[in-house]
Amino acid sequence: MEREEVIEKFSEFLNEFYKGELLTAVAEGKKSITIDFSLLDKFNVELADSILENPEEMIKLAESAIRTIDIGLADATLRVRFTNLPDSAAIRIRDIRSEHIGKLIVVDGIVKRASEIRPEVSEAIFVCPECGMRISIVQTERLLTPPQSCQCGNKKGFVLSEQKLVDTRWIVIEEPYEIVSGERPSELMIYLKEDLTTPRMQSKTDPGNRIKVVGVLKNLPRRIKGTRSRQMEIYLDANSVESVEVEWEELEIKPEDEAKILELAKNPQIYSMIVNSIAPTLYGLEEIKEAIALQLFGGEPHIQKDKSRVRGDIHILLIGDPSTAKSALMKVVSTLIPRGRYVSGKGVTAAGLTASVVRDEEFLGGWVLEGGALVLCNRSLCAIDEFEKVDASDQVALHEAMEQQTISIAKANIVATLPAQTAILAGGNPKLGRFDPYLPIKEQIDIPETLLARFDLKFALRDIPNPELDAKIADHVLKARHFEEEEIKPAIDLNLLKKYVAYARKNCHPKLTKEAAELIKNFYLEMREKSGGESPISITPRQYEALIRLAEASAKVQLRNEVNAEDALRAIRLMKASLRQFGFEPETGKIDIDRVEGLRVTAVQRSKIRTILDIIDELEKIYGKEIPTDEIIKIAQERGIEDADEIIRKMLLEGICFSPRAGIIQKL
Repeated sequence: MEREEVIEKFSEFLNEFYKGELLTAVAEGKKSITIDFSLLDKFNVELADSILENPEEMIKLAESAIRTIDIGLADATLRVRFTNLPDSAAIRIRDIRSEHIGKLIVVDGIVKRASEIRPEVSEAIFVCPECGMRISIVQTERLLTPPQSCQCGNKKGFVLSEQKLVDTRWIVIEEPYEIVSGERPSELMIYLKEDLTTPRMQSKTDPGNRIKVVGVLKNLPRRIKGTRSRQMEIYLDANSVESVEVEWEELEIKPEDEAKILELAKNPQIYSMIVNSIAPTLYGLEEIKEAIALQLFGGEPHIQKDKSRVRGDIHILLIGDPSTAKSALMKVVSTLIPRGRYVSGKGVTAAGLTASVVRDEEFLGGWVLEGGALVLCNRSLCAIDEFEKVDASDQVALHEAMEQQTISIAKANIVATLPAQTAILAGGNPKLGRFDPYLPIKEQIDIPETLLARFDLKFALRDIPNPELDAKIADHVLKARHFEEEEIKPAIDLNLLKKYVAYARKNCHPKLTKEAAELIKNFYLEMREKSGGESPISITPRQYEALIRLAEASAKVQLRNEVNAEDALRAIRLMKASLRQFGFEPETGKIDIDRVEGLRVTAVQRSKIRTILDIIDELEKIYGKEIPTDEIIKIAQERGIEDADEIIRKMLLEGICFSPRAGIIQKL
């Protein structure tokens, strides 16, 4: 089609379908109008195909057509932005090739890095020093391009007189689709300009958000040590940007899948079937697998009246002896969920887990915001192995991510809050090599108590010799590795399991029934009642919230929108199992939450400290301020404190008292 014919066709289309939107856009001072490509395709197939094949020229002609319509636009330009492109235009980032350069395509991805928004020269007017002629040059290169020559013959010394600026931003997106294990996700640079950089659009294109971008694929030469390389860097010049909800939408659930899912939900053995489908080659660990199954489904986030948010994601910590399959289990679980990731604490930093500000002068220009694992796993799961090996300074960065589920960053003039609605499955090793049920958790693993308290469930994986169990594990390993491999299959096909979880998370939003709420409340109050007087505190409101999350996840397993008594009892059973493993106080036979949450001093130890402080007060009347340590230990042991020397050592560490010299104790 000729140029005039194209403008005429566009004008006819816009008059018929978008006259009202054009008038509204002009009245409200908008800079662009969004056109549904499928409408244009129905109106004129040839015109639609031309846009896909030759987008830059055709979009300019569409904008020229707008100026021919009487809408009071005057000299301003209204940009044309397209959405709803055909499936043939949707290209996976890893499938982009040179044949796509210059074409209009649509890509889907998660924002990994984003630059600051900066003005850029779009058009420059130069003045010829010889004749004074003004020459306008549209700027398309990364460096300012002066005129080649003037009509008078002059070829140098052009002076920049005026320039037209537009706001621009560079972002890097990473493909969201599941990839082969160990394969690095492909990335693509996106160039945003004009009204695609407004404050509203900026929040959509911050790291961690999933977006769909329509744009023209372009290339620019790579620079190696200041010289142009033969290799080209590709980027997408964005035409439109849409947010994509990240609730597992990448899993296509067909009608036949939905029928299978609904049929599975009716099976009374659905819980055990899901548990047996999680790492079936790992024998046993049923209780832990059940907790992980509930973690995959997740609870419901709640927005309070004061606008505060209570998370719905479940955090689980696994601490265990060597060769108890912690790492293997965590790796398997991270593959059961779209966008799930497995990282090892040994080499990870706070920036790698949360977010960082990095300098990228070559392409993005200046300081850019880059999301870490927890941001990129937003609305998914992140498995962090060797959790205790994450540096203490880096562990601090996890506090906000685990409870508020956001990551705030303020560095290098970049201030942003990124989403991190991520369930965390962490694994750690005891300091002494093996887990000791008689020692508080804080003495066994280097994790701050404030972080330990944020885990809803904690489990210990212990390697205890048991002839019967050892024989079963040995047989299971042989079957999995050498014989009868077909016998060790998941109860539910893994692809169907993923779709089952996705369907539940998307369609089920359970509420507590009165019966379930009463059961959870009574359990909580009963545990609190046991904590009166000098008794250790056995449960806190944090565990109460965890019980609700677990019960909601249990309801989702059966695709129910109501949490019933069975769900409440399942949550209580798992919570009891977790508390028993870490909170059992051997001296009292009761559960002490201070042992579970890693507080430095447990309730029993606090009681002993008070007794020793009383002894010190009594001895001060005899010895004065400086009291012999042996005397304190002697009286303490007479009063039933056998580990008096250990308690005194803890008092010194906590700063309750000090030792001015060897063998002497003095109160502060």
